[in-house]
Amino acid sequence: MKPSHPLVAGATVAAVLTGVAVAWAPATFASGGHESKPTVVLVHGAWADASGWSGVVKRLQDDGYPVAAIPNQLRSLSGDAANVRAYLDTIPGPIVLVGHSYGGAVITNAATGAANVRALVYIDAFAPDQGEAVTPLAGPDSALAVADPTTVFTLVPPTLPPTPATDLYLKESTFVTAFANGISAHDARVLAATQRPATIGALNEPSGVPAWRTIPSWYLIGSEDRIIPPTAEKAMAERAGSTISSFHAGHLGLISDPASVTRVIERAAKATA
Repeated sequence: MKPSHPLVAGATVAAVLTGVAVAWAPATFASGGHESKPTVVLVHGAWADASGWSGVVKRLQDDGYPVAAIPNQLRSLSGDAANVRAYLDTIPGPIVLVGHSYGGAVITNAATGAANVRALVYIDAFAPDQGEAVTPLAGPDSALAVADPTTVFTLVPPTLPPTPATDLYLKESTFVTAFANGISAHDARVLAATQRPATIGALNEPSGVPAWRTIPSWYLIGSEDRIIPPTAEKAMAERAGSTISSFHAGHLGLISDPASVTRVIERAAKATA
């Protein structure tokens, strides 16, 4: 069979994509009684991926919320925020934007000036002010605040000195005992094996104008967090004027206690409806 002319093939693909868009958009944003509920957008942090939100996603969907757990590239704070903002701009209705860990810094930047973001929710997260980077905000009591970073991180490539583009992986021992405390060691090792690295540059890039200055925020503090200690979380939450609550969980409370996380998200959604 003679192959299609490239222009004809391109037109066919465009027609298909247009048809998909027309069919898909109403189903995503208007069906299932979602008209009165905001879309919940979940942003993961470093050494994780969007699957960490699975327990929260299931509960939100069961309660009728449209929800998306989107990928966070973990390359640079400004670039990661721009990617999230581009996704937010595709959503026509109100949004509750949720960030975990480094994802909190990303939503702080991504939502600035976004009229459709009605609430910010921080889960064991960084909420930087303008000019701040996330690494110092963890404070001296963080399990990652060590004199020799190579004791808790694997650097890729291993060349010293590292550059802003150097990837940081958490060593399994640090991941299991500090990052994933509160989760079984077996499950923590699985998560450690599938972690996504963040660059040194992303964790040390100064933040821009924070969205929490103009958008109401909620903050859930993990009382057993060893990565961002509760005192550091509380200080950031109070500065942002957040509605604060806490739960008995480590840094991965979104996995160990998704019910508590979901409750805070839904409170924010109802309060800003």
